[in-house]
Amino acid sequence: MKKSIIATTVAAALSLSANAYSAELLNKDGTILNVYGNLQFAYWNVQAADGDNGSDSRGQFGDNGSTIGFSGEHSLNDSLTAYFKYEFESDADEIKTGNGIDTGDQAYFGIKGRYGDGRVGSWDALIDDWIQDPASNYEFFDVSDSNSAIQGTNGFNTQGTTSTDREGDKFQYLSPDYKGLRLAAGFQLKGNDEDENIGNSDKAAFFGGAEYTLGAVKIAFVYDSLDNYDGDVTGRQFLDVNGNVAGSFDAGDQFGLTMQYKPTDDLRLAFKIEQYNSGDTNFVADEARYALSARYHYGPGDVYGTYQFVDVDNTQFSSAAGVSNNDDETFNEVVLGTTYDLTPSLYTFVEAAYFDREDDLGDGVAVGAAYLF
Repeated sequence: MKKSIIATTVAAALSLSANAYSAELLNKDGTILNVYGNLQFAYWNVQAADGDNGSDSRGQFGDNGSTIGFSGEHSLNDSLTAYFKYEFESDADEIKTGNGIDTGDQAYFGIKGRYGDGRVGSWDALIDDWIQDPASNYEFFDVSDSNSAIQGTNGFNTQGTTSTDREGDKFQYLSPDYKGLRLAAGFQLKGNDEDENIGNSDKAAFFGGAEYTLGAVKIAFVYDSLDNYDGDVTGRQFLDVNGNVAGSFDAGDQFGLTMQYKPTDDLRLAFKIEQYNSGDTNFVADEARYALSARYHYGPGDVYGTYQFVDVDNTQFSSAAGVSNNDDETFNEVVLGTTYDLTPSLYTFVEAAYFDREDDLGDGVAVGAAYLF
């Protein structure tokens, strides 16, 4: 699963926290401690670049996001509760020959009460949780999103050669629900002594959003300044159209809007608009995404799918969406899948994806299973 704390075998609700399967280790004097997790295995066959301007069909059996996590809370008084979450991942398919539990997922603590929820640590980006996931958060495949425009070797990276940090070093406040309205605001702090900060001073990148629920309808908007990606490009050396080295780069802004409609307990529909506004279109294009998705719980499992239209403006570079010329490009992306529950804790899935890229890159199928505990 793309998010191991979310079980996509949806029963009464269309999103079920894996904490529903957690074991309570301690419940004393206002302190509660839980352990939870999942094991996930899958086989996938995907079209991948062959190194000769083409693609090959590549298959693999592997781990699909196995996770173990710990969560807890302590009641401070009648109106305030302190809480934490600590999650780890591993390649469970080769656990003995691998490095065991070798990757972190989420780690944060906070205080919540009648005046809202404040937390600090590492967790998924707000635009991921509120905008991208409602349209596509499946077992193996997802439609593309604008994160890749400024992230890792697939994007115009200012933070290093292989990866960036969208999730760490964050502070966030989430307001209490007021007649269906919630507001979120936060920032990612990168001190000048951190490798991700290529500047000479501390940098705090703002993000925020609003979410409104009215009956069966939920609407959310998120903005992310991406300020921690401004600076000298270190990931790869790019030349602009005049042959000049990129040097200083403005990462631009990222924002999105989703609307979810849940006419019954078993059906959820979602619509997404997601925009990446480049700060320098000589190097990274503006990208717009429009997605429609549906998920239906048919009894022993779900059927689901997403269609997304991707519009990439002309630029010299736009590796995030698979474009590397001076022409506008559009893509039609489709992901379809189904799950089947063998037990309340064990389910299987089948998925297929089509991304409309040259040489069918990224297209494929996947089958797998997950056990939640």
